Amino acid sequence: MSASEIVPRGPFSLKAAAEFGFGPNEGRSPAFNGAMRLAFDVDGGCGYAGAVLRQELDDGLVDVELHLSEGANRDAALRQIARIVSVDHDGEAFLAVGQRDPVIGALQRAHPGQRPVLFHSPYEAAAWSIISARRHATRAARVRRGLSELLGERFELAGHTLHAFPQPDRLVELADAGAPGLSTEKVARLRGVAQAALTGALDVEHLHQLGPERAYEAVQRLKGLGPFYAGLVVLRASGFADAMLKPMEPKVLRHAARFYGLSEPPTLERFAALAEPWHPFCTWVTVLIRLAGDRGTAMPGVLDGPELGWGTPP
Repeated sequence: MSASEIVPRGPFSLKAAAEFGFGPNEGRSPAFNGAMRLAFDVDGGCGYAGAVLRQELDDGLVDVELHLSEGANRDAALRQIARIVSVDHDGEAFLAVGQRDPVIGALQRAHPGQRPVLFHSPYEAAAWSIISARRHATRAARVRRGLSELLGERFELAGHTLHAFPQPDRLVELADAGAPGLSTEKVARLRGVAQAALTGALDVEHLHQLGPERAYEAVQRLKGLGPFYAGLVVLRASGFADAMLKPMEPKVLRHAARFYGLSEPPTLERFAALAEPWHPFCTWVTVLIRLAGDRGTAMPGVLDGPELGWGTPP
């Protein structure tokens, strides 16, 4: 075990991150008891890490209690943690979006220090997509947990036991019998995801070199990952802060209509026009709109008439 610190740039709330309800959960946000616990396979295909994150004050530094398995690289694990909780970007620059767009500014004030929380890696997001397809979140989470207990790594983290999802070289050996709850077809698709990860096709660096649009198309070449799940891998696991892909989630469009005082959900073209002031954080803003809308956030004193006072998008 080793101790480290991460110093966020700009507002960041670990409590908000821990309660985000991200990744392979059972359909509910976890309770925050002062610590956020992570267990994951380290980028690069070697070793596992467990981490306990604590923050005494919102916007303050984040203490990291890091546990590494044999072969795991400490610096790679810390970079991955920073990406998972989105402290690898400048939060002050994100606040500037709210200064340009009063609606987003109001949402930022309603959810101070909130940043997107990502899947541990694009590989894990792709595997979760296969596991969770056409399946209730609770059952899918149990299947994932079974795979992690069978082939992954166990960590004791601040009084809780967590299992990291298996590295691709372990998952690729998954027998047709697999784990409880996995069909033969899902096992084959999981092995395909593992093979792609072993070739580097799901590495964060590779996806960033492709850019969000090309990455979105490339991920769909994996069997079982259509447009929706490809968006999950690219937007919610790779760390693109300024991407906006099609198809847009209907919930996001409905929430945007309420926040911007529109009579109906915007078309993709109109949504893109609304998003002009959001650069370079379109992904972050889209996530914020989804989160705030799902939580029923009120928007008093922001709108001027049926549209925003600063102009009506085309």
